[in-house]
Amino acid sequence: MNPARTAVLSCIMLCLPLAVRAQQPEDAVSVTATRTERPSLEVPASIDTLYGDDIHFGRPEVNLSESLGSVPGIVAQNRQNYAQDLQISSRGFGARSTFGIRGLSLLVDGIPASMPDGQGQVSHIDLGSADRIEVLRGPFSVMYGNASGGVINVFTRDGAAEQGVEGRLEAGSFGTKRESLEAGMRSGNMDWLASGAHFETDGYRDHSAAKRDQANAKLRFGLGGDTTFTLVANAFDSPNTQDPLGLTRAQAKADPTQSVSGTTTFNTRKSVRQNQAGATLEHRFGANTLSATLYSGQRNVNQFLAFQGLNPVPSPSNFGSSGGVIDLATSYSGAGLRLTHDAALAGRPLTLTLGGEYESMDQRRKGFVNNFGAFGALRRDEDDTVSSSAVYAQAEWHFAEKWIAMGGVRANRVSFGSTDYLIVPGTLNLDNSGTRDFNATTPALGILYRVAPATSLYANYGRGFETPTFSEMAYQSGGAPGLNFGLSPEKSRSTEAGIKTLVGPNLRLNAALYDVETHDEIVVDSNNFGRTTYKNAGKTRRSGIELSAGASLPYGIEGTLAWTVLDTKVLDGYASSSGNVAAGNVLPGVPRASLYGALRWRHVPSGFTAVLEAQHRSRIAVDDINSDYADGYTIANLTLGFAQRAGTWHLSEFVRVDNLADKQYIGSVIVNDSNKRFFEPAPGRNSMIGVQAKLPL
Repeated sequence: MNPARTAVLSCIMLCLPLAVRAQQPEDAVSVTATRTERPSLEVPASIDTLYGDDIHFGRPEVNLSESLGSVPGIVAQNRQNYAQDLQISSRGFGARSTFGIRGLSLLVDGIPASMPDGQGQVSHIDLGSADRIEVLRGPFSVMYGNASGGVINVFTRDGAAEQGVEGRLEAGSFGTKRESLEAGMRSGNMDWLASGAHFETDGYRDHSAAKRDQANAKLRFGLGGDTTFTLVANAFDSPNTQDPLGLTRAQAKADPTQSVSGTTTFNTRKSVRQNQAGATLEHRFGANTLSATLYSGQRNVNQFLAFQGLNPVPSPSNFGSSGGVIDLATSYSGAGLRLTHDAALAGRPLTLTLGGEYESMDQRRKGFVNNFGAFGALRRDEDDTVSSSAVYAQAEWHFAEKWIAMGGVRANRVSFGSTDYLIVPGTLNLDNSGTRDFNATTPALGILYRVAPATSLYANYGRGFETPTFSEMAYQSGGAPGLNFGLSPEKSRSTEAGIKTLVGPNLRLNAALYDVETHDEIVVDSNNFGRTTYKNAGKTRRSGIELSAGASLPYGIEGTLAWTVLDTKVLDGYASSSGNVAAGNVLPGVPRASLYGALRWRHVPSGFTAVLEAQHRSRIAVDDINSDYADGYTIANLTLGFAQRAGTWHLSEFVRVDNLADKQYIGSVIVNDSNKRFFEPAPGRNSMIGVQAKLPL
């Protein structure tokens, strides 16, 4: 039997039949679903939290995909391409995205990493200083606005919890190196945490070298009484990250490390620089908590694509293309105000939350001819703006001893606008400015029953929406200039039922069944000459089951299991430039089955820890017409680490080996690629070593 598959099955067998001890495990606390701290067993929604070693131990701390694989319902692909954002989908939402992350709301220390149009980036997140990551799936994600798939909420550690100085060095295959330094301190009513990291790699594939520098800071003040003021700031810089592009099936099989010729002809690459800062004031008075957030940032992107971007058919009447170089200068800001009130209704506890949010983005977009790796003639020049305003109300009522009801409603308004500066008399390139507003009201309802102190049953329902992003509105079908303001939002109806239980003192089990029907799904209409156009199709369905388990076993062994089965289906067929998409086709970019298992053994006297991980994914369709599939795969990873003390210093070392069986497989796919270069190969066996030293203060 395949050793990786054996490891997965071992995790399953060991996680289920457990011995009973006297002490019941502590229930995890989350804030994302309810916006207030609540034990997971009191939340009628699917939510998982990753802590400490789940994020840090033996991991490079570069990509969210390193740890999100252990969350059921989430597919996070490491593309081995740092010029493109991670592919992260939740219950099938966001799988089609080729630019940024969509379908999910992303938050870091209360600051959105998703823009008002629904597109987000996670490259600037400093995983090295992350305290925990909460992942919400299902209907209650609609309470965060322009997304239907879920919420990923990252929280940075406080300086009070990490007093001292810590350094970490890592080196691994493909010339990969990372150095990081973190310091934290508490003094009186103030604590702070600051970190910085440098990462670089030659890349697994040709033309895939990357460098990243980032810094993160968090400062908290206690202003007396129950008032806290928090400042956060971060900076990210990734210059000239090479883009190896995708491969055809034949190319991936012949040499998975290669890149296509266009990568060097046009020097495909991407440069990103982002700086942002935010502040949160929280004040508690009586039975009320008031929270106010303000943030602002800038993100600049230059991207060289694998074509020139001249007219597809030379003509004085139509420019026909926005060029092979994308130049984006983005400014964004936002504010939020939230009031939580603890009260009683019919003598039972009631928590009310009222809030409002406003976000805006101003994006100066230019397009140039790619003159074989250099800026050529100007082909696009416009100012794109989008703003999002919302008010919401949420209530949580313990209406009986064992019953909890939770509900909320959010009113959203998203406004798009474009001002065209590239106006050429005598051509079709006239003033293509325009505006479009979208309005949606999204409710969510849930109910939970405490069958026993350690077991809860729940069910919920919600209606969500996703507007088209600027990337999806960038071109009109048929080659007409200007934005595609004719696109409408996707609208979804989602139902979920689940169980959460602590079995004895050693086993935690969560299971959920869900069904989502989406109307006006945004799909690819055409893909030619570097231009991808989109349109609204009919109905699609996503139905699935998720199971997660965490176990404490004898002899210092811990087990983790995450299993997902997701059936996706096009309910209404439609036509696209690549062919007819038949009713019954599966959605591309989504595996039907995913399985993650891990066993961790700690030998406390020696400071030794070993972690064996295994992951299985079934095959994935590469396009809407289901013309091909990336084969399924099963891989295993092993991490060994030691920890010791030398005087006041805390020292640790680790070695990590990924893909133990040296399997050749496709790690991710580029959905609906017009050149049939769908496949992004993953590396064979590769390794990393690291050392860490901390001086507590």
